[in-house]
Amino acid sequence: MSEDHFVNPEVANAVGDWKGYVEAKLGFRNHWYPVRFSKEIAEGEAITVKLLGEALILKRIDGKVYSIRDRCLHRGVPLSKKLDCYTRDTITCWYHGYTYRVQTGELVNILAVPDSRLIGRRKITTFPVEEAKGVIFVFIGDTEDGPPPPLAHDVPPGFLDDDVMVLGKHRVVNSNWRLGAENGFDALHIFIHKDTTLRHYRVFNFPIGHTPLPGAVETVEAPDGPKGVIDDFALHKPAWEGEVDGEVVVRGVRTGEASGTSAAMKTSCWLPGVLKVDSFPAPGLTQFEWYVPIDADSHIYFQTIGHEAKTDEARLKFANDFETIWKPHGLDGFNADDIWAREVTQPFYQDDYGWLDEMLCEPDVTILEWRRLASRCNRGIQTPEHLR
Repeated sequence: MSEDHFVNPEVANAVGDWKGYVEAKLGFRNHWYPVRFSKEIAEGEAITVKLLGEALILKRIDGKVYSIRDRCLHRGVPLSKKLDCYTRDTITCWYHGYTYRVQTGELVNILAVPDSRLIGRRKITTFPVEEAKGVIFVFIGDTEDGPPPPLAHDVPPGFLDDDVMVLGKHRVVNSNWRLGAENGFDALHIFIHKDTTLRHYRVFNFPIGHTPLPGAVETVEAPDGPKGVIDDFALHKPAWEGEVDGEVVVRGVRTGEASGTSAAMKTSCWLPGVLKVDSFPAPGLTQFEWYVPIDADSHIYFQTIGHEAKTDEARLKFANDFETIWKPHGLDGFNADDIWAREVTQPFYQDDYGWLDEMLCEPDVTILEWRRLASRCNRGIQTPEHLR
């Protein structure tokens, strides 16, 4: 791993109560992360993903997805370079025949050395996998002393509710995961969305900016549930017009028909790095989006929209609206501005000094509260040493 994957200790020591956040360039360990939709891995199929710097192979066997590190114990080559699966639940290294049980990582044979004393005594690291709401989650962390925490502790409230139907997409963004989380939770970044095409599909208030007032920002830190920061837009001071030298140069959208000060009711950011936006992209919908670390310079932008749908008719309508409206104009159109902003911001923070050189202003209290909570409530920080 190159030196730019290591955190600059001078910066980490200078930022005070969110030092852990700066150190989490590769993400937080001992958390669940979404990596793919269930429909993307068919029975018997194996795919590769990279998560928190870990190269993984995911394979579905008898309906269940398993995850194993993509690295042979013998000479360290990636098993996926030429994926040899002679049986449904084993992977054989193409180089020298080391063969592993996918479910456990156990070395069950060395085809070229069938009497080796290593057989049955060594194993590749495996990672717990769960599926919920049509999404595959992988736990990156330490399980030697017990099972991982419940998935419900690592997703926002409401995501796992029984009648909630979830649809979405994912793509790679060329920025660190923290810039994704902060872009989504940034109360001021609404400015870049001022020309969104979503205004053609719903009536909403859309200021050019808004500042949280006292009481707007709340932290949630119960020991037996998810940890996050909530920002209530009803307790914001909106900015409707922007002036330069006394001349109005930009205006927000303000209607008498929509309630509140913004298009959404609340935003909240939850560990390990997932945003919840209430009543967005339309009333009755909730956007849940994850910023899943791939490495220090890129993340999986895992976008989903949830909708309570109790009947087949309601599910069919939501699926149709998702494909024709919310995906092209929300996840693709609206969020394209966010992707561009993150990638343009990445060079400033790449060497870590951006955390010292930034000049935050009043609405950024939400970002600072998120950094502090993430620093004190995470279950561990992923480092290059964990990848060895």
